[in-house]
Amino acid sequence: MSTPGLAPPRFSLSWGLSLLILFLADTALLFLLLLFTFCISVCQPTDTSILCSSELQVLVFFFSLYLVAFGQGGHKPCVQAFGADQFDSQDPKECKAKSSFFNWWYFGLCSGTLIAFLILNYIQDNLSWVLGFGIPSIIMVVALVVFLRGATTYRYSVKRYEKSPFVRIGRVLVLAVRNRRTSSSAIAAQEEAHGNLPSESSYQFKFLNKALLAPDGSKERGKVCSIEEVEEAKAVLRLVPIWATSLVYAVVLAQSSTFFTKQGATMDRSITTSVKIPAASLQSFISLTIVLTIPIYDRIFVPLARAWTRKPAGITMLQRIGSGMFLSAISMVVAALVEMKRLKTAQEYGLVDNPKAMVPMSVWWLVPQYVMIGLSEMLTMVGLQEFFYDQVPNELRSIGVALYLSIFGVGSFLSSFLISTIENVTGRNGGEGWFPNNLNQAHIDCFYWLLAALGATELALYLYFANKYIYNRASRQIQS
Repeated sequence: MSTPGLAPPRFSLSWGLSLLILFLADTALLFLLLLFTFCISVCQPTDTSILCSSELQVLVFFFSLYLVAFGQGGHKPCVQAFGADQFDSQDPKECKAKSSFFNWWYFGLCSGTLIAFLILNYIQDNLSWVLGFGIPSIIMVVALVVFLRGATTYRYSVKRYEKSPFVRIGRVLVLAVRNRRTSSSAIAAQEEAHGNLPSESSYQFKFLNKALLAPDGSKERGKVCSIEEVEEAKAVLRLVPIWATSLVYAVVLAQSSTFFTKQGATMDRSITTSVKIPAASLQSFISLTIVLTIPIYDRIFVPLARAWTRKPAGITMLQRIGSGMFLSAISMVVAALVEMKRLKTAQEYGLVDNPKAMVPMSVWWLVPQYVMIGLSEMLTMVGLQEFFYDQVPNELRSIGVALYLSIFGVGSFLSSFLISTIENVTGRNGGEGWFPNNLNQAHIDCFYWLLAALGATELALYLYFANKYIYNRASRQIQS
């Protein structure tokens, strides 16, 4: 039950310190740029030598980068969990509002990204890098002040157990292993003694039910696990297949900031005769799609679906995640078809051996694949955030969000590993690999087809595990 009061240290302190650290990082970068400007004016009076960095500059630069990473490590896992904890799950109205919170949180995040793409990039490239970092520093100060001003109004969850959730879950696993030779009849008898009626959940990961018995046959309190502790351990284990089957989605998502951008750099990016859109700015279509579709999803689709399904969020979290995975696979199909046309155009104009030449094909051909990625993010990213927050024990909600974030960290590594492996295999014995420096001779279309096939396979596996998934007891009560 959530009640008004001081925010718990695990969220409020972590979030506040993270905002402070991020502000310090921006300030450090601002200081570095001022120092860099002074250094150039003092030690390099001519324009022939731009690179002039002292040891102090290098130290401040890397220190600020590490501060950003450190601050994000505390901020990202806690901000969503802390915000969602402000809603009372026992109240039907607040339960609906909590589901909308994840939509609007991601809306705000993508709005900030869109502003950064459109405004800050222009300021940094055309006005001043000092001003480009100074504006975010001021915004971080305002955010920190607003956060601290509301500290006395935040809610916190009452701690139900004295033991750490890690200790409880670990104890269940240890006792289950120790009792691995226990007969099923003894477990059934113990479940009946606890007054636990057979349910769908009790038959899943049934080996963990052996933790209800002590290794020496004793039933003294403290030597056996409770039904709730066993259910907590099962809830964590149920997340593993969903986490694993989301990795290919993360690999697909990684291409939007890599190969998509490389494609755009070779195409006609002219808006007017004198203005060209930067290839990297095409990523703003992802944020723009999310910003435009989240209000439609939250205000139109959810009420209509809620009236049909009688579920607070309209559809289940797993249904939302799966819908986005389907769209991500479709986006790879679209990207492969566009790349095939780009390669054909380059061949028709004799540009295959000229990597620096502009392919006479409008960059707007890439917009559909960016839009598809944006739609998939709106569904899957928000669904994963809510799912990993909601399905872990209460004390592990920030860890649950961290698990969601780890999907995309591991996915980025898998993307790099997959590309390196394909390049080694296809370029063996002096052959032409899929990813040469000349994009007009590359086979990125084949890579996209491979990702589409992997995405379809992932979706099939995901649907299997999602169909078998059993929501935790609190979620089942809310959905019913």
